[in-house]
Amino acid sequence: MRFELFVALRHLLARRKQVFISLISLISIMGIALGVMALVVVIAVMSGFEKELKKKILGNTAHIMVMKYGGAIKNYESLTTTISKLSGVKEAAPFILSQAMLTRGRQVSGAGIRGIDQNHDPLRKKLEGMLVDGHYFSTGKENKNSSPEIILGSELAKNLGVKPGSNLRLVAPSGSPTPLGLIPRMQRFSVIGTYTSGMYQYDSALGYTTLAAAQKFFALPAQVSGIAVEVTNIYDSGEIAKEIQQELAYPYWARDWISMNRNLFAALKLERITMFIILALIIMVAAFNIISTLIMVVMEKHKEIAILKTMGLSASRVMRIFVWEGMIIGFAGTLLGLAGSLIICELLKRYDFITLPGDVYYFETSLPVDLQLFHLAATAALSLVLAFIATLYPSYRASRLLPAEALRYE
Repeated sequence: MRFELFVALRHLLARRKQVFISLISLISIMGIALGVMALVVVIAVMSGFEKELKKKILGNTAHIMVMKYGGAIKNYESLTTTISKLSGVKEAAPFILSQAMLTRGRQVSGAGIRGIDQNHDPLRKKLEGMLVDGHYFSTGKENKNSSPEIILGSELAKNLGVKPGSNLRLVAPSGSPTPLGLIPRMQRFSVIGTYTSGMYQYDSALGYTTLAAAQKFFALPAQVSGIAVEVTNIYDSGEIAKEIQQELAYPYWARDWISMNRNLFAALKLERITMFIILALIIMVAAFNIISTLIMVVMEKHKEIAILKTMGLSASRVMRIFVWEGMIIGFAGTLLGLAGSLIICELLKRYDFITLPGDVYYFETSLPVDLQLFHLAATAALSLVLAFIATLYPSYRASRLLPAEALRYE
């Protein structure tokens, strides 16, 4: 053991004349521990929220959406083939997305209706996994005499008072021209299932039907609203969207899931940075308690410091003794804080202490936690750096102590 570290440990562990100094040392350790714990837990929860949000968004949105300026796409089959051949593209399928009014008795609700290829759409597996009641679309062709099938979000189904097996009417925003004027286009649909994505804005305002049924209802024969694209790596979707844009050129445009939700993710990032700065200030306040602790230790140990300097200990080595003392306090507080944050994060993962309401937040779930090694390392580094800075002034004061002045009245 280095001599400076040995003396520092003796100073911290020895029985003191002033109990108050030991109390301040303990307060410094606990203050750093609480600051570290708060910072790690808050950052883990915010990262978990962002991760869960991405998961929910990708469960209801294609990685890339290709659409046309000014209206529907006619030659969608050849475009789908062209897009599928591009590097990084896993699957592509046409879809229809439009608004409609859903009615059942006196219950009325507006919703988005998405028509998908039930055999090839990138969202089909996710939709099957989200079903909470009923079943997925039949793989065969629909009977011409039967009502088209539709799957509703669970909240939308509750608002309309329907369940699998119920029937409802869809009213299109554009009507059919007749001698009496425009008459709203209406059609009867059969509810075959309900799904829960975990995101209230989707569950309360989105229904799925087959591509053929949507084309017929919205009067889009051999036309689609766009092409949904699934990529191999979701974080490469931006680059692949640019490639698709270059390949198809005007009047087509492609947007990836990140750019479609850019404002939301930017707000979350800004909030996380802000919380990191605010909570880092708590650690800073706790770390600067080390200054008062070390100054009191220097005042208490001035005779011992004078003796060590008289025996030939250099000023730099005296300074190192008190730097070690401050770093031991900082290390102990950081270690306790990290241990406490691990325990709290594990408890939050295992038990549903807090549930986020879906009508207030973007999704309904228990408090999400995503604890990463980088968060632990960054917080620990920040805490130790602040502790080191806090030791500089007291240790410098100790190194400048004159032996003659300290021993004059001894």
